[in-house]
Amino acid sequence: MKKVLAAALCAAMLTPLAATPAMAGSPDGKLQVKLLGTGVLPDGKITKVELDPLGLTNGANTKANDNVVPTLAVEYFFSPNVSVETICCFTQHHVSGTGTLAAATDIVGHVLILPATLTAKYHLPLPGGIKPYVGVGPSVFFYIDEKPGASIVPLGVTKVNMSNKLGVALQAGVDIPVNKNGLGVSLDAKKYFMDTTAHFYAGSTEVLRTKHSLDPWVISAGLSYRF
Repeated sequence: MKKVLAAALCAAMLTPLAATPAMAGSPDGKLQVKLLGTGVLPDGKITKVELDPLGLTNGANTKANDNVVPTLAVEYFFSPNVSVETICCFTQHHVSGTGTLAAATDIVGHVLILPATLTAKYHLPLPGGIKPYVGVGPSVFFYIDEKPGASIVPLGVTKVNMSNKLGVALQAGVDIPVNKNGLGVSLDAKKYFMDTTAHFYAGSTEVLRTKHSLDPWVISAGLSYRF
């Protein structure tokens, strides 16, 4: 079900492109598409232990790995200064232990994340067509294909589930024109404020439940085309 929902969200994000007839590029166009290389830099630390009958988390914490992925951003301009933007990407991560769990290098072996995000942006035009901007908006992280890691499978853990949560993204960046036909370079940074709760199961019994702060920085750079 999560995979179907993720595919539907990506399709919804790309609908404006499919519905818009081909147009010549223009720095004043209503639509802008960006193809970006993106670094996803999450935290992943434990902020609350909600269920731990065996005391596994005493003196322990966790860390999620960084990742670099391609992303697609689609932006619609209501006016020269105001726009809304959404992104489409998947990023894969694993979670390892720190502190007394440092030897557990593979707690969550695999999780695929779809960061469904919509930001409202304000642009400040500068000479030469350069446009720095700031933005803010809601985000939901959808977690797909979570798998327990090799460090906890021998302990009897058979399944892990991470809860989808609503969070907020703050955004800042700049669009720099390359020519007068809508082509440009974009630099973007987002700071997400996002939590999740991890549920670990042995068979059908939940044996551990921990709340985690993800709060990733998401740093992007790439090409833009406005039309």
